[in-house]
Order: sequence, then structure tokens, then C-alpha cells
Amino acid sequence: MIQIKRYLFAGIATAVLATGFNGCTESYLDTNSHAGVPTDDALSTPGLIKSALTGVYNNLFHYRFAGNYAISIGDIPTDVSYWNTKTGHWGKLYRYSIEDTESYLDDIWEYGYQIVDNSARIIQAANAQLPKADEKNKVVLNQYLAEAYALRAYANLVMVNVFAHQVKVNGQDFSAQLGLVISELPIPAKTKVSRSTVGETYTHIVSDLKKSLAAFKAADGDREDKCYIGIAATTGLLARTYLYLEDWSNAKTYAQQALDKAGITALTYTKADYKLLYNGGASNTESMFYLDINETQNWSSNSSGTLWTTYNFSPSPKLRKMYASTDVRTAVQTWAGTSTDAAPVYGGGKFAAFRTGNPANATHYLVNAPEMFLILAEANIKLSKLSDTQSALLTVARRNTAITSTAQLPQTLTALYSFLKDERARELFQEGFRLWDLRRWGDKASVEAYGAPEVKFRATGYDISNLVYPIPSSEINAGFGVQQNTDWHKTLPVVR
Repeated sequence: MIQIKRYLFAGIATAVLATGFNGCTESYLDTNSHAGVPTDDALSTPGLIKSALTGVYNNLFHYRFAGNYAISIGDIPTDVSYWNTKTGHWGKLYRYSIEDTESYLDDIWEYGYQIVDNSARIIQAANAQLPKADEKNKVVLNQYLAEAYALRAYANLVMVNVFAHQVKVNGQDFSAQLGLVISELPIPAKTKVSRSTVGETYTHIVSDLKKSLAAFKAADGDREDKCYIGIAATTGLLARTYLYLEDWSNAKTYAQQALDKAGITALTYTKADYKLLYNGGASNTESMFYLDINETQNWSSNSSGTLWTTYNFSPSPKLRKMYASTDVRTAVQTWAGTSTDAAPVYGGGKFAAFRTGNPANATHYLVNAPEMFLILAEANIKLSKLSDTQSALLTVARRNTAITSTAQLPQTLTALYSFLKDERARELFQEGFRLWDLRRWGDKASVEAYGAPEVKFRATGYDISNLVYPIPSSEINAGFGVQQNTDWHKTLPVVR
């Protein structure tokens, strides 16, 4: 059974794994196993907290969460992806023929709550140790505390998108809808729980991200290694959160702060340089936080690279037509030798791993500079700042080398908003944002493309803003109080 109680009961003792993974500048996922150590005593030293935090990163890194499923779900069931039906992977979600037993949803729920619960244990333990720690240990404890707060916020932000209504839809407030099970502290075994509202969930996410930044400040900085979450990425997550909340001023402020902290003022504007971003690991100089998936630690057939190659997903004909021939982003749009117009087989795109040539080695870049520029642009549109919008948008739009100045961008806020929506599709494809963008904008959507190379969709005019995925039945049936999303099946599109 997959249920909150299972992994909240298990605690750190079983979540800290000896995985054999290594990466970053120190042993990223290299940890001692503490299986059998009583939960209450498992985090009694900074070293044990570090090992526990490594276990949290492992859950984040896993293909059942940010290593594939929790990101892919934001692109696969939308208008920017295409499934050639040659394999069955993700087919039910793509076709919206899902049940509350859907395994991808099950895994996102389980691994997300493992991150949340074990981060809570680290937060509790680090706060307990800090008052008596010496100066050296205070630094590392605050760093671990900061990372735990940020990772918990990241997991909750992913899950509230997947399992709850969008908090805001083009100005309409849905914060009173059911959100996640939220608790500042680890939830004791066999405790009855209930779902907080979407608004309360977002309040908790914002609080965690701000506590993370405060802890980084107390530590006088982060680890300065982008496969650990740090100040720039945490600030970027705050910008993303405020974007979803339609708090345009804060979204703008934190997006700029993230860029400033990362020291990024421009992007890459040649095909060669753009392709180099996706060689793997630290090759993406525009990224603020990435997973250290590589040649020696990867998910093989369960990787995102496999999903976008041999598992037969590719950019939809609609999306492909949105790129000009002068757009440098087409540099990663390669195709397998077996690909045909009718049954396309993609080369991986951002998951092509051009340095090794093996898409299974490709990683996810989770918080990136282009997203921040696009947040700046959208916030400025909503704040009626035309020139500021154009300036921020030009930074990304210049990926199309035919665009060299703001004079070539739309000259009204309404037209800029339409352009920005397309630019987010072009720039953020394969980063897992499209579904949440379509929902929060409230635009009618077309889903389940078919009949390549023509642009056809089996469902059109779909009010995707109402889409809510079901809480896994295994959680509901466990009997610990989690309430199902009422009438979730009625929010699915009617497919012709």
C-alpha cells in the first residue's frame, strides 16, 4: 500500500539509503545506511543529518519524482507533446484515460511525501542541535536546514500542482479548494490527517522558502554547487511560487534576485552554444539547480531521455511550427534514423546528452535563468510596464536570431502576452511547465495530438483550468483521513 502513513511511520531510519550513487563535488548520494537505527535517535549529530539529507536528495533525484515523472507530467498531456503510440508508456495520461490507480500518480504522491516527511525530520533535528552547536557546526547545520526547507517546498509545489486545483486562474481565486496534507513537524505514526486548502499549502511553501533563505544567510552562503539547492535556486522557486499566486510584484522581485545571485544577465544565442547547454551536468551555464544524472548514475530505461526517444514522445507538430528556422533552440531537435513524418522518433531534445550520445545519461535542470526572465516579462505585463516587459522578453526571444531589438517584439501589452505564452512553450519545453501554464492562464486547450505530421487534436476547446488529478486510491483506501478530489473524473476532457 502507498499511503502517507507508510512512509511517515517509516521515517528516516528506512529513508536514508546506501545507493552507491556519487556525483557533484562531493559524495552527492553516497551515504551510510542507518536502517535499524531508532527514528528518535537517528539524527543526533550533524553528520547523521547530512546523511539523512542525502536520502532526501535521492528521493528527489529518483525517476519517480524529479528525475522523470514529476517533471514529465507537466508536458506529456498537453499540446506541446506528441505520442506516436509505438509504446504504451504514459499513454493513459496522454489520452486522459486515467483512473485513481494510475501508477505515475501513485509514485509522484509517494516520493513527494517521502521528501516532505524526511525534510521535516531534518528541520526538526537541525533546529534542536543549533543552540548548542559550535560555530563550525552552526554553519553546516544552517546549510542543511536551508536545503531541507527548500526541498520540502519544492516537493509541495510540485504536488499541489498535480493533486489540487491551480491556486489562481487568470485572476480567479481557488485557494479555498482542497490542497495537500501540510504539517510543520513529522506526522506521528497512525495519526489521522486531513488536507489543508490550496491557499494554506501555498502559504506553507512561501514560508519554507523564506525560512530557507534565512538559514542560508545564517550559514553565510550555500554549498556553491548547483546539484545542491542553493540561494539562487531557492529565490527562483519563490519567484515561481509568486507567479502561480499572481503576486506580480513579488514574482518580479524574486526573479530578478535569483538572476542577480546567479550572476546571469544574458543567455546563449548561437546554435552551437545552445546545444552545449545539454551536454550534461554543469554544462548548462544557465541553470541554478540540476540533478546529477550522468553516465554512472542514471535511470536507464526509466530515464526522461528514454521517454523522449525510444518511448516515442516528441514535440508536437503544433510546437514544431512555433519555432522559426532562425531559432537556435532547433539545434537540439534531432531525430532517430527510424523516424518518419507519420511516426516520429525524437533524438531526445534537451535529454539528448550530446556529450555522451546516450539520452539515458541526460539530466533535469530544475531551476533555470530563462524561466526567470519569462517570469519578469509576465509580471511586467500584469503591472502594465511595456518597456520592462519588452526588455525581459527580448533576453529570451533573441534565441530566434531574427529578433535583435525590442522594435521587433509586439508593441502592446495584449500582443506581448500572447507572444509570451508562445515563448514559454518554445523555451520551457521538456522542463515540465506547460500543463500548469495552460491551467493558470485559463485558456481553452487542445490535447492528444494525432495524425502526424498534421496538427490534429482529439479534444479541443478543453477548459483545462478545471483539471484535477485524483489522489491515489491506495492513499484513500488506507483510511488515514485523506479526502479524494470530488468529481475529479468530470474534469477530464471529452475526447472525440
